[in-house]
Amino acid sequence: MNAKTTKASFKRVWMITGAARGIGARIAEAALAHGDAVVATSRDAASVQKRFPASDALLALPLDVTDEVQAVAAVQAALARFGRIDVLVNNAGYGLLGAVEEATADEVRRLYETNVFGLLNVTRAVLPAMRARRSGHVINISSLGGYQSAPGFGVYCSTKFAVEGLTEALHGELAPLNIHVTTVEPGYFRTDFLDSASLAVSPRILDDYASSAGKVREVAAQISHKQAGDPLRLAQAMLTLVASDTPPLRLPMGTDTLKVIEDKHAFVEAEVKAWRALSASTDFPLAALAA
Repeated sequence: MNAKTTKASFKRVWMITGAARGIGARIAEAALAHGDAVVATSRDAASVQKRFPASDALLALPLDVTDEVQAVAAVQAALARFGRIDVLVNNAGYGLLGAVEEATADEVRRLYETNVFGLLNVTRAVLPAMRARRSGHVINISSLGGYQSAPGFGVYCSTKFAVEGLTEALHGELAPLNIHVTTVEPGYFRTDFLDSASLAVSPRILDDYASSAGKVREVAAQISHKQAGDPLRLAQAMLTLVASDTPPLRLPMGTDTLKVIEDKHAFVEAEVKAWRALSASTDFPLAALAA
């Protein structure tokens, strides 16, 4: 291995969590094909090595994002190999299907440990190097469920709502340091997200939710691996995203996400209009403020 080559010749160095399969793997493949270097992490580094051919441009590392010590070690290994991290893609995560009441406290806690606290662990580990260089792009993979929640995915969506909130704050905090932050919101893409590899299903089933969360369980099984979104096109879109000098705070992926956003905006606008008088009535009267 040529140390000069591995540290100097790549236009970008990506660090991607959950890179062994699904969207994470597709993004890694696109970045490598583009001539970039990739630090591809997974709970099992062997799965990454099996997926990708050995290359000076690839560093496969074991990383359980819920382990902050391991996250710091992975970043140190990445910096030792490539000298920098230009793009962090926080992709590791999984779904939970079931009504909010059906989910146990342990199921909820485990989901947050990965989808929220794990994202924070890796981000905190990477940011010091980006701040030192005054350069970088943090990309948090959210979901259409990070913009609008829905029956059957309430707990999962709540983790993505948290990701959206963290991303908005990071965007404001890091912009003065020339570090970009974007939340990417995929809709339903044709990956294994809706099968057991990426989706936990609450075993507790309450009959009262048969017409809401129960229907979603049925639909999820029917559309798995038939989704309209193309993960290869998403990966190419990510290359366009990181090449932009002015990347967006929020990037929806897929026409289904675009529709969800448009429909929610229309709903919120109508509801605000209908309840505006009551909402505005809670301020102190202007005369009282002037006194």
